[in-house]
Order: sequence, then C-alpha cells, then structure tokens
Amino acid sequence: MTGRNRKARAFLCLGGNLGEPERAMAEALQALDASPGICVIRVSSVYRTPPWGKLDQPEFLNAAAEIETGLTPHELLSQCLAIERMLKRERRDRWGPRVIDIDILTYDDERIADATLEIPHPRMLQRAFVLLPLAEIAPGLVLEGTSISEHMARLDASGVEQVKTGGEWWKNEAIRPLTRSPS
Repeated sequence: MTGRNRKARAFLCLGGNLGEPERAMAEALQALDASPGICVIRVSSVYRTPPWGKLDQPEFLNAAAEIETGLTPHELLSQCLAIERMLKRERRDRWGPRVIDIDILTYDDERIADATLEIPHPRMLQRAFVLLPLAEIAPGLVLEGTSISEHMARLDASGVEQVKTGGEWWKNEAIRPLTRSPS
C-alpha cells in the first residue's frame, strides 16, 4: 500500500470470451479483493454481450465492479495486469478474444492520460457492455456532466442480455479460491 491516507473509489469492467469467462471474472474479483489495498464493494450481474471491435469471435461475458483502494491508479493498473497474467491472459489482437480483461473505468474524479493509462476509460461511453453493468451498480455516477444511466439511455443495448442476476455470483462456493498470489 502507498502512503496515501485516503481511500479512492474506482470502477472496473471485467470480461472475457475464452474458456470459462464467468469463472475467470470470479477469480479476478477474488484476487482483487484479497489484494492489499483493494476491497471489492459491489459487483453487477453478469451480462452476455456481442463482440465489439473485432466481430468474428465468440460472445463475451461482462460485469462491472466498484472497489475501494489505497493504491494509486498506476499501482491499481499493475495489480489488474498481474491478475490477468495469473489467469493466463495473452495479449494478441486488439479487441480480440481473451480469457479475462480488467479495465479501470474511473478512479475518483481523476483524469489521467499517459502512455500506460487513460482514466476515465476513453471508450467506455460508447460501449453498452460497459455502461449497462455499470449503470446497475452506479446509476448516479456522473461522467462528463451526465449520469451513467443517461449515457446508457443513448446507446443501443440490443444483444446485451443479463445471464446471472445479482452481485454475489463471484463469491459462489463452486469457484475455487486462488492458490497463489497475483503479484
């Protein structure tokens, strides 16, 4: 943990379309929650979504999570990338198939744009698969002067389907706990 005294609120989007994406998202959330300086506060339902960007691939499962963290944005990014690696994420094609993807959507009200990180996520307001789960857990969250729910109302959500209701799915006893540290 850093020397910061305050905790930041951040929102993440998780997704995947290879292997067992629901299990990978659950294991990622468990790893995040077990990480020093991170506490998972709330998680959305699971949504099945059509591919975005690169269309010739399987449908995705997606969810959003609210976390509280004492990590800086770059430390949080490093932890998310370490968890992706632990879950065998391979980065090949942009917007291509993946076992797991963890994106930082927002981090308090901070704006960051550097070579490794952009917050708020630069394309989140164009993606129903991000905004629908986010609107479920944070409908009043305001970005660019407009609530997430209002942003969502402007998007075409056809093809996005809720497949697992409620935010406790990631704590399911059937999901095995992680056996090694993600760092």
